[in-house]
Amino acid sequence: MALGLTGYVVFAVLLLTVGAFFMARGKARSSVGGDVRVLHSLPSYYGYNAAMFTAVPALGVMLIWMLAQPMMIENAVFKLIPDRIIEEGSSRGLVMSDVRRVAEGLDVAVAQGALTSDEAASIRSDSTDIRSLLGEVGVALGSTVDSEVLFAAQEYRNQSAGGLFWMSVIVMGLAIVGAAISISVTRAEFRARNVVERGALVLLILAASLAILTTVGIVLSMLFESINFFRLHSWSDFFFGSSWAPNFRGDSDLSILPLLWGTLYISLIALMVAVPIGLFAAIYLSEYASPKVRAAAKPLLEILAGIPTIVYGLFALLTVGPALVRIFGRGDDGLLGVEWMSGATAVLTAGLVMGIMLIPFVSSLSDDIINAVPQSLRDGSFGLGATHSETIRQVVLPAALPGIVGAVLLAASRAIGETMIVVLGAGAIAKFSLNPLEAMTTITTRIVSQLTGDTDFASPETLVAFALGLTLFVLTLGLNVLALYIVRKYREQYE
Repeated sequence: MALGLTGYVVFAVLLLTVGAFFMARGKARSSVGGDVRVLHSLPSYYGYNAAMFTAVPALGVMLIWMLAQPMMIENAVFKLIPDRIIEEGSSRGLVMSDVRRVAEGLDVAVAQGALTSDEAASIRSDSTDIRSLLGEVGVALGSTVDSEVLFAAQEYRNQSAGGLFWMSVIVMGLAIVGAAISISVTRAEFRARNVVERGALVLLILAASLAILTTVGIVLSMLFESINFFRLHSWSDFFFGSSWAPNFRGDSDLSILPLLWGTLYISLIALMVAVPIGLFAAIYLSEYASPKVRAAAKPLLEILAGIPTIVYGLFALLTVGPALVRIFGRGDDGLLGVEWMSGATAVLTAGLVMGIMLIPFVSSLSDDIINAVPQSLRDGSFGLGATHSETIRQVVLPAALPGIVGAVLLAASRAIGETMIVVLGAGAIAKFSLNPLEAMTTITTRIVSQLTGDTDFASPETLVAFALGLTLFVLTLGLNVLALYIVRKYREQYE
């Protein structure tokens, strides 16, 4: 119902925007008797001005409202939760997550016809098994629902419905007022083009800021949930512990170090495969290959980047892993007569396949940056008597080094964040080991594992996923800063 109301409001605003555009454009034409040369701006600019003042303020307020309303409602409902229902090891904020899930479950039940809106507002936990009722409509709850939690969830739904109603009224009011004012100011001397161009500039600035705001939002969301995790679990065990053994019944060992070791180990093997092959391929395509060979080989090489990672994971599980077992894992029956590898899942399996996946990331970017090196540098080297290979080693590659570092950084970030190849190729064992033929796991696979299934979202075993994600973000940010330093250092030598 809430989504339906929001959709109707958006449709009405867009319909009003189209109407305002044609009305303003028609009024501009009629105000000069059809002689558009008298107008300050083209007639379409008057229409764009009306459309902008109709849609932008209304939809902007709607967006802000939808972002702010949940926080305001949570602050109001937050006070309804009594201290006596907060269990030891939990917090009021974590209980609010249960309130939100119950409220969303009631909305789903109403949408599917299992409950009417009045029944959802008046249902009581002492007379109805809320957990079973919501389970029938596909909403899983970790435990039974207390009456206080149900009351808070019903209040959450009531305030959400009231907030959406007033949002609809205000948004439609702004759209109507904006359309009326913009149409009323439409006349021959009105500088519509200037207003529209300033408005377009503001929208472009907002669009450019979207990436920054999105990054800030992602970091804050992980940070707040990580704070909740560290309230329930020791930070020293997380950062300095030596074992990873989650137990949803409590008393878990949740150290990131074994996961971090597996992540870096697998990523290192992947880069050892991808960087040399990708860089040599880029050098060949840019410096030695003929135009016909380059036109055919580069697209074929870049096809690797379009293969889904789940396919790479299956390739690791069904092809690369068994091949390594035949070499290292069959004892006297194997090719080497040793038995170092007990199963197909291993660090080497995931590292090799991940390296194959990363080859186009390195080769394509390196090829582009090598081609961007000025031809004058090559000509000067040839003029001094250098051979082709000497020119590549001593002139082209040093000049292209900043771009190559960027390509390697992209590959490293891609390797650190990979999940499916590791799940199918490396196993799920968190431990410290230097043996690449043993199974290990990574941070990303544990994040997926901790958030999968019917788990209690308020438990440290689930919240640890956000702490892992935040740590992974900091790790990749550190790699970016280091790469930026290297790029600037070497770029100064060639500018």
